[in-house]
Amino acid sequence: MASSSSSPVFFTILAFLISCIIFFLSRKSKSKRLNLPPGPPGWPVVGNLFQAARSGKPFFDYVDDLRKKYGPIFTLKMGTRTMIILSDAKLCHEAFIEKGALFASRPRENPTRNIFSCNKFTVNAAVYGPVWRSLRRNMVQNMLSSSRLKEFRKIRADSMDKLISRLRAEAEANGGVVSVLKNARFAVFCILLGMCFGLEMEEETVEKMDQVMKTVLITLDPRIDDYLPLLSPFFSKQRKRALEVRKEQVDFIVPFIEQRREALLNPGSDKSAMSFSYLDTLFDVKVEGRKSVPSNSELVTLCSEFLNGGTDTTATAVEWGIAQLIANPEIQSKLYEEIKLTVGDRKVDEKDVENMKYLQAIVKELLRKHPPTYFSLTHAATEPTTLAGYDIPTDTNVEIFLPGIGWDPKIWSNPEKFDPDRFYSGKEEADITGVTGVKMMPFGVGRRICPGLGMATVHVHLMLARMVQEFEWIAFPPNSKIDFTGKLEFTVVMKNSLNAMIKPRS
Repeated sequence: MASSSSSPVFFTILAFLISCIIFFLSRKSKSKRLNLPPGPPGWPVVGNLFQAARSGKPFFDYVDDLRKKYGPIFTLKMGTRTMIILSDAKLCHEAFIEKGALFASRPRENPTRNIFSCNKFTVNAAVYGPVWRSLRRNMVQNMLSSSRLKEFRKIRADSMDKLISRLRAEAEANGGVVSVLKNARFAVFCILLGMCFGLEMEEETVEKMDQVMKTVLITLDPRIDDYLPLLSPFFSKQRKRALEVRKEQVDFIVPFIEQRREALLNPGSDKSAMSFSYLDTLFDVKVEGRKSVPSNSELVTLCSEFLNGGTDTTATAVEWGIAQLIANPEIQSKLYEEIKLTVGDRKVDEKDVENMKYLQAIVKELLRKHPPTYFSLTHAATEPTTLAGYDIPTDTNVEIFLPGIGWDPKIWSNPEKFDPDRFYSGKEEADITGVTGVKMMPFGVGRRICPGLGMATVHVHLMLARMVQEFEWIAFPPNSKIDFTGKLEFTVVMKNSLNAMIKPRS
């Protein structure tokens, strides 16, 4: 959230707010008729906005404290937005599985997000309706089906080799120490770039593309005027900056879109072109209710969604995974034994992963204990409805606090312990799609479940297996304890980014 420290601006804002109180209070009578879930009392107009900002805590910790006081469903008023926060497995099952269609939409976007989503023309942001159905169907059937994913095995294998070489080179230059997140992120980004554009790119181009994407994510960080639109006149500089960043994004990516288009029109003309890409499915995608195919600007948005949706979430999971393997060397040894038993001396291939039950248990436990984001993407009701006896209006942000479910002692034994054996031994079980019941939902559940779930799990399994096959991972500095505190960036990353020592296995 951005704010100004200069007093004149602060008092202007304050005066502005006070002058609006009467207007807002006159509208409050309407909301009083609603039976919303309980929540902390807020201030006029701003609700709980400044309480959250002044708590001095990350938003997820603030929410965690409140749910202990108000229970598994509560309300936060954040300026003009009302958030209803769920942190209970049964309520999530009722809302997103039993009443799936009712809770399958998205709330209104803030103006900055609208610029980058081309007015919600993406799989994730689209309201529940024809645009969402068309875009999601295309992504799932033409890109993320298991048969399609197999076509990209070579890109994944090449990126894994590149990851191992980068780790070796960094360790040699740095006394055995490597940065986990940075290297994992680069490897995933290379895979997704190849899948998205179907073009081989120089390392320099990959770095530049990554920088463009990071700048977009930083620009999308929430600001105070997203919650109090009345303050938007004070943020004209930030709005102008958002338009500049969008122009830079479009100008940088469109040439790759045109290069791919040209390669498809003239097969064999571009030696860097691969046989298939996500972009190929978008050039002539049919969207219900629209006569035209997506514009270049819309293609930039859809490609960016594909890249951003899968990069940080996967890399973050790998960082937490390696941290847990360092903190629990017996788990790391057991995994290495399984890898040796399964593949012998050859490199782990993604087909092997299907036979590695202990690796699968580690990844499942990782997604329970460290979901890459603590809030799944915001839901909204398609029409006024109720949940747990409370009213849920349509223009409300329905948020899911994932640790409240994955760390719930009522449904998990010893939930604070990282224990893959709970799944490996069959003592506990969980369907991460939520179909047979909700116990953890790192990818969301129901109609708006993350379409990249299958791809993400392939990447996390393969990366952890290759990284453990090639190296023993040890704490740095030696014998230090790992700090498992998280902080919110685009995903929940380790507060102290993980540097580790690696010893080649052979």
